[in-house]
Amino acid sequence: MDAYIARAAAFAQPILRDLRERVHAACPPVQETIKWGMPNFVYRGKILCGMAAFKQHASFGFWQGANIVGAEQSAGSDAMGQFGRLTAPADLPGRREFATLVKRAMALIETGAKRPPSKTAQPKPPPRPPADLAAALAANPAARKTFDGFPPSQQREYVEWVETAKREETRRARVAQAVEWMAQGKVRNWKYMAK
Repeated sequence: MDAYIARAAAFAQPILRDLRERVHAACPPVQETIKWGMPNFVYRGKILCGMAAFKQHASFGFWQGANIVGAEQSAGSDAMGQFGRLTAPADLPGRREFATLVKRAMALIETGAKRPPSKTAQPKPPPRPPADLAAALAANPAARKTFDGFPPSQQREYVEWVETAKREETRRARVAQAVEWMAQGKVRNWKYMAK
């Protein structure tokens, strides 16, 4: 985390140092880690909160932000996290308010509360095989049965593999290979699965 803060823009360094100090003051047993390339704070093995520095602002967010500050404030920010675009330490909430929020986040972890699902995250619909793959599957009942039995994610792997072919001959070869593998009951990346 020291290296991350040192690499941050000059304006962001005091913000990140202040946030770090505040989190440790409110939650002494917290542990520091880097996840997704950004500093995060972990309490009892669960992510408590995290911070990041960008070119013109920094951000801070609680993992269960909607449960801590409310869904409106959590979703209403124009930046990652709950406090908007931080450009100076003065942009942070007061120390007492911040400590209260950290304690609330700790309590959620202690009680086992789950992070609410994102309203924007919608399950992907099952993929529709392109016409050439669909025709090849129709001609091979064993492959069709395997494809139909796959969960959508495994169906999508085959569909995307076929659809990303740049040349027509590559696409034909992929369709033929896909049908052959599915007739044998194999997932797309069967070669890389542990035996």
